[in-house]
Amino acid sequence: MTALLELRNCSKVYKSGFFSPKVTVALDDFSLTIDEANPTITAVVGESGSGKSTLGSLLMGFIGPTTGQVFYRGKDMTTLSGAEHWQFRQDVQAIFQDPFAAYNPFYTVDHVLTVPIRKFGLARNKEEAREKMGDALRKVGLRPEEILGRYPHQLSGGQRQRIIVARAMLLKPKIIVADEPVSMVDASLRATILESIYTLHKELGVSVLYITHDLTTAYHVSNQIVVLYKGSVMEGGEVSNVVKQPQHPYTRLLIDSIPWPDVSLQWGKEPVIKDDGSSPTTTTGCKFASRCPHVMPKCREAAPTFFEVNPQQASACYLSESSPALAKSDLHRVLNKA
Repeated sequence: MTALLELRNCSKVYKSGFFSPKVTVALDDFSLTIDEANPTITAVVGESGSGKSTLGSLLMGFIGPTTGQVFYRGKDMTTLSGAEHWQFRQDVQAIFQDPFAAYNPFYTVDHVLTVPIRKFGLARNKEEAREKMGDALRKVGLRPEEILGRYPHQLSGGQRQRIIVARAMLLKPKIIVADEPVSMVDASLRATILESIYTLHKELGVSVLYITHDLTTAYHVSNQIVVLYKGSVMEGGEVSNVVKQPQHPYTRLLIDSIPWPDVSLQWGKEPVIKDDGSSPTTTTGCKFASRCPHVMPKCREAAPTFFEVNPQQASACYLSESSPALAKSDLHRVLNKA
């Protein structure tokens, strides 16, 4: 069956400077498959600068890969016709980190709801459009009579973010790329926004790519997880396996950084790990070798392949080399089992 959206061996390289350009590898030989018949919530986690937002921009079609290909329903994104590209824009929706940036301050918040209704022909008249807007707002816990007609600055960040989720509901997309959707709202509102996204997944069969640095929310809402470091996948698989039994030292470092609300628990059992300044463009081995407390000579000589530590988990670390080896292109098989 043809995948709804696929990244195949995609890399994204940025260059800055003229005479001695600096090269930054934002994403390195990354592959991901999202099937329409098997909707999932996939969390992509990692530190700032690990390539998470670059991945989201590639999936949204905002940028193109330096190498590799992005496919929508089996067709290369660069070859889509006008009608196919228009359908792609309806099928793949985004929820961004900053809820204010999505609004034009000169328009009321109605604008972000009425434009897609008009552009995609979702209502036959103004009354039906108003009814659809009201239904979508109520589904995300907002009262239309308190929201419609107001300007963005008159609403809280949580209200603005929930309106964007309501906008996605109107379009009934197949995929939502949620890039840090709750990082700029109060903790009390995070559950409401994540519940709205989860409702889209369960009731409408929407796949969600949940980009975050917060492993706690990733654990609670996602089915599978991908751990990125300097543009490369360190570990991936079923979220419970990866979070409860992490195999890669980098994943362990991320999980050990979670502050648990229990003073009797020791926080930071892993040793302090500092980068030695190695650039991803000059590293011939594992990109995490400069920070890894378990580094071996071979880690610096050649990057490890993936090892299938169990049917629903794979790790790119020589510590797992007793497990069966996997090609990079086979990681999606492990993820799809989750």
